[in-house]
Amino acid sequence: MSVLIFLIVLYILLGITLMKLFEKAGISPAKALIPGVAAAEWCKMIGRKPSYALWLLFPVVNLFVYAGMVIDTIRSFGRFGFGDAVMAVVFAPFPFYQTGKDEKAVYGGPILEKELEFHRLHHEAVEKKDTLALKKLENQYPFMKKSGTREWAEAIIFAVFAASFIRMFLIEAYVIPTSSMEGSLKVGDFLFVSKAHYGIRTPMTVLQFPLMHNRLPFNMGESYLDEPSLPYFRTPALEEIKRNDPIVFNWPAGDSVILAPDRSWDMNQARLKWGASAVSKGKIITRPVDKKDHYIKRCVAIAGDSLQIRGGQVYVNGQAAQNPTHMQFSYILSAPQGVSVKPAQLEALHINLPEARGNVVQLDEKQLEGVKALGLNAEREKSPAAPGYMFPNDRKMYSSWTTDDFGPVWVPKKGAATPLTLENLPFYKRVITLYEGNKLEVKQGKIYINDQETTSYTFKQNYYWMQGDNRHNSEDSRFWGYVPEDHIVGKPLFIWFSTKYGSISNGINWNRIFRSATSM
Repeated sequence: MSVLIFLIVLYILLGITLMKLFEKAGISPAKALIPGVAAAEWCKMIGRKPSYALWLLFPVVNLFVYAGMVIDTIRSFGRFGFGDAVMAVVFAPFPFYQTGKDEKAVYGGPILEKELEFHRLHHEAVEKKDTLALKKLENQYPFMKKSGTREWAEAIIFAVFAASFIRMFLIEAYVIPTSSMEGSLKVGDFLFVSKAHYGIRTPMTVLQFPLMHNRLPFNMGESYLDEPSLPYFRTPALEEIKRNDPIVFNWPAGDSVILAPDRSWDMNQARLKWGASAVSKGKIITRPVDKKDHYIKRCVAIAGDSLQIRGGQVYVNGQAAQNPTHMQFSYILSAPQGVSVKPAQLEALHINLPEARGNVVQLDEKQLEGVKALGLNAEREKSPAAPGYMFPNDRKMYSSWTTDDFGPVWVPKKGAATPLTLENLPFYKRVITLYEGNKLEVKQGKIYINDQETTSYTFKQNYYWMQGDNRHNSEDSRFWGYVPEDHIVGKPLFIWFSTKYGSISNGINWNRIFRSATSM
């Protein structure tokens, strides 16, 4: 709401301050207050066609169009300073008011038309090698000459602005930091991720340091301000999220985290791990949706699906789900008497030894066959129960669930209603409160939402169930539940670079470069 009020005030002030500029340019001041007409006249004043104003209606693009128009406006009145341009972009009504008030600020005609004339004459003079004409042009159009410092500054600002735009709305580069998706996506894989495939999510956090996600370098703190903020909005998707798609998303449990030196811990994890002393382990950070940590997992169930895991096999809607080609589990290796295996032999099977826990390694089916061919015994590690750690994080009612034996759970779907009971409330409590912004209370055995007693709930958005391909070494939906639609970031496209075990010192995985990131 605060951002909406700011935009309304900005629009009103722009209209008022443009009145004096219109008057100086020989345009009726009243036109500055008429929506649509004001934009068309504004375009003509700086040398654009009136139809150019239509670009102001297109989200994202209008930011660039607006920035160009306000800069060209003050330049049309003889204000060519670098500071003038910056102030125009930051808050245009202020320099507009100053220019209108300044009797020395005279409208010199559409600046863009002057620039076109300069470039035409300059091109002719260069072709004729007419140094005298070039000198006259410099005197006639002094605003076209810029210092080397300013040219460098403008080039850097433009490059950062363009890179930030591409990163924010189109494609962003990511690196795989953990082995949760081994062996499909490996530690050290660098990915390009499309933010358009599932619809472009416009930024919710308005003020942020360019090209930074949520932390500044050298542990200098968060890279953004919580306020002002914009509501969630997503453009139409190019394709729908499908089962088995690898997805980049914001960590749902990452709204309140403790920052430890090695990683982020959500508050539930921290309390289970450290108990009452959790708050002493690091600084507590609360983050908006688009500034939560990025995760990449495989979508194994979509909105409306029922899911269950038995013996490590995922079942969706009662049918065994298609398993990733390189799905991994933990195996305990042992060598029979007389059998000796060197680490190089295991590395030749592309086994991630740095991630091994003693004699426990992560293997897919092909690697398992290779290990047995070397003469080693491999026993699949059993997944122990973890009361409180497993979703829905209820120690009493669902204490026996493990990563291999889990569920059943139903994945919420937009517009679908579900009965609410005290037994199933743990599955939907976070959805109802944090993801969909309702007040929820339980009083005398009855459920109240927004102070109204209820026995059902209708969901406002779609949700997804994400799991890592490394099934015994992945923190995913089995631990923190559903991924809301507004947390979806994008679709991985391809691997553009890959280092062995996440370090260039270990070498480069040349065979992984330019490989598809969506292949199973």
